[in-house]
Amino acid sequence: MKPTIVMQSDFGINSGLVACMHGMCKLVDSELVTCDITHLLPAFDIEAASYCLQYTVPYWPAGTVFVSVVDPGVGTSRRASVAKLKNGSYVVTPDNGTLTYLNAMIGVEAIREIDEEKNRYQETKEVHTFHGRDLFAYCAAKLASGKITFEEVGKEYPTEEIVLHKIQTAEVREKYVKAVIQSYDPFGSAELSVLNSNFVKAGFKMGDKLHITIGTEDKKVFDGLIPYERSFGYVGKGEDVLFNDLASFVTIGSNQADFRQKYHMDPDVNYTVEICEA
Repeated sequence: MKPTIVMQSDFGINSGLVACMHGMCKLVDSELVTCDITHLLPAFDIEAASYCLQYTVPYWPAGTVFVSVVDPGVGTSRRASVAKLKNGSYVVTPDNGTLTYLNAMIGVEAIREIDEEKNRYQETKEVHTFHGRDLFAYCAAKLASGKITFEEVGKEYPTEEIVLHKIQTAEVREKYVKAVIQSYDPFGSAELSVLNSNFVKAGFKMGDKLHITIGTEDKKVFDGLIPYERSFGYVGKGEDVLFNDLASFVTIGSNQADFRQKYHMDPDVNYTVEICEA
């Protein structure tokens, strides 16, 4: 069976752009199966693309070919690449920071720059603003169909040259964590910069009520007790809960409510979160 091609982008779903990418794959090989992660990533948000991949890629079989296109530098000298991950999957993407979380959490085994003379759709070679279709989807389809091998993608370059953005980290010690809110999920829950696995190392246990403060240097937006539980159903409707999120990181949310809106938190503000025993 040929590998599935799985796509994400910031293209939106109110135009034919995504359909063009699916169609390009079918032009290369009509038997290919294509699926979507999302095409509603925030426009130009490379970090969001990187974050989304790290919790999606592990749940697809080895050999899956991922296409990620959040590409504000389209048509410029930024590298168009195919990365082979240490779990056996491939990511076809601009090398602009998109590989950051995958490099840290799975590892990039090798990376090659796409040879545009051989692995770009030549019928649109005068178009330089839709590499999602003409370069990334096309090359991904050739790779997934077996028309080219990874070695035939283009010239290999050192993994040390991969463009990486800074990953927020956390201070973790016995019964204490200091982290930041790195993003909010679609329900308004605050995703922290501490991995589920590292939070356990601090010695916290399910059922603990923890003292949590959230704020900036100038203002606290929350200072109180929140239980650490398995899921939302362990607290009452509208109540807050700390839990291990599916996206790898400890998260604070509210049962059937929007945590961010509840405490009037600005998504453009950097909030520090401190967690300790009650």
